[in-house]
Amino acid sequence: MTGDHQTLALLLFSVFVAVTLAITTWVSRNRHGSAEEFYAGGRLFSPMENGFAIAGDYMSAASFLGISGLIALFGYDGMLYSVGFLVAWLVVLFLVAELVRNCGRFTLADVVAARMNERPVRIAAGTSSVTVSVLYLVAQMVGAGSLVALLLGGTGEAAQTWTVIGVGALMVIYVSLGGMRATTWIQIVKAVMLLGGTIALTVLVLVRFHGDFDQLLLSAAERSGHGEKFLAPGLKYGEDWTARLDFISLGLALVLGTAGLPHILSRFYTVPTARAARRSVVWSIGLIGGFYLMTIVLGFGAAAIVGPEAVRGSNAAGNTAVPLLALDLGGGADSTGGTVLFAIVAAVAFATILAVVAGITLASSASVAHDLYASLRRRDAKPRSEVAVARVAAVGIGVVAIALGLLARDLNVAFLVGLAFAVAASANLPVLLYSLFWRGFTTRGAVWAVYGGLIPAMVLVLLSPVVSGSPESLFPGVDFQYFPLQNPGLVSIPLGFVAGWLGTVTSAEVADEAKHAETEVRSLTGAGAA
Repeated sequence: MTGDHQTLALLLFSVFVAVTLAITTWVSRNRHGSAEEFYAGGRLFSPMENGFAIAGDYMSAASFLGISGLIALFGYDGMLYSVGFLVAWLVVLFLVAELVRNCGRFTLADVVAARMNERPVRIAAGTSSVTVSVLYLVAQMVGAGSLVALLLGGTGEAAQTWTVIGVGALMVIYVSLGGMRATTWIQIVKAVMLLGGTIALTVLVLVRFHGDFDQLLLSAAERSGHGEKFLAPGLKYGEDWTARLDFISLGLALVLGTAGLPHILSRFYTVPTARAARRSVVWSIGLIGGFYLMTIVLGFGAAAIVGPEAVRGSNAAGNTAVPLLALDLGGGADSTGGTVLFAIVAAVAFATILAVVAGITLASSASVAHDLYASLRRRDAKPRSEVAVARVAAVGIGVVAIALGLLARDLNVAFLVGLAFAVAASANLPVLLYSLFWRGFTTRGAVWAVYGGLIPAMVLVLLSPVVSGSPESLFPGVDFQYFPLQNPGLVSIPLGFVAGWLGTVTSAEVADEAKHAETEVRSLTGAGAA
């Protein structure tokens, strides 16, 4: 990129970072330091504010950069991510949002442990939540590295490395100083910016084709080199039965995974009532639905205007399709319009990454402090403030995410998020649904449900083509690939449910009817909810 691109985009980055740091500083001066303030923002957000924040949390780099890139490269098959991410919210709305708000205080483990032996359940749920969060963080780090590498003209690994480190440092600052309240306002600002930028790009793409969506699709198919196959199922997932099973596996993970994401579940605790939680989900569905419809236009627009070869040449996984599209729509690399539009899109994408990593880091550090630390601490040890532990945990999680982000820099960010969704659907969703709806569910069943989904999911990922055995793998020089699917959801999600059932029916423990009745009344009515 030219010096003008770099200067303007970096200036816009700096403005957003300065604004968000100012918000964080202001909030940190007005906080009370309580766990409720740090984890849930004092439960003071309205349904509309929380709906925008949920949308900001959910519309990640995977959505803005990864999905559009996959559509630009694979056409119809790339749209699976848009459809899966959106349909998943119906599961959240009807099965999870209101009940979770009524049953818990800060984390997923609160809901599960309400009627169980707390310590083993909290350790299991906390471990799973941290694992999912770190996987999700890696995707955001990869997106940040790809974006800045493009901005700086692909100047090598050094730019990506320092970008990933910088994003990690900023997310630790946001979480440590501002907690949930600052994170929420950052996400609201980011959601408005992202929706505004996406609407502008969508309008420009449609104007380029005179509002004729059919012409857009035909041009994308022609430019792709695949012809009509580009607009039909099977280009990415139709080569053989393995690819088709991968398609089913990914779809299951996307649709079921959202209801198990720790940073999404934690958002339901920031509103005062269960009714407000439900209404905030309705707000978020409207915002997210509109956004994903526009990513389809942007993906096919990138294929038609930029071309898959140019997209792949810039970034093999397609993560830079939208910035390249903005550059072309603005008038090209040497034009003022192209420079300005590219810089705005790059800044919006970077803002997207910063806001999402802050939300994920907060949720995972809450799991470490509220679930793992509280459960593992020796009784004779001097207790430390949960909030202090959460701040230390944010630093440790940031370091791990930075290291893994540098390792996975060449993978598509939407694909990486698909893995996080698979682990969430395998480990968190079974234990959550069983706890809410199965009267006879026991502590052993809860622990087995978590580990019975988490361990197979992680093992299958390690033995899959993602890690070894192909040129696109994390370790292309070695081959310990024994599992043919790239996404483990098709196997690991049923295993999580089966393990929870098996653990319960083989347990000598008798389910506490009184605790179940209390949980049921609370989940359905909100009576006694924090």
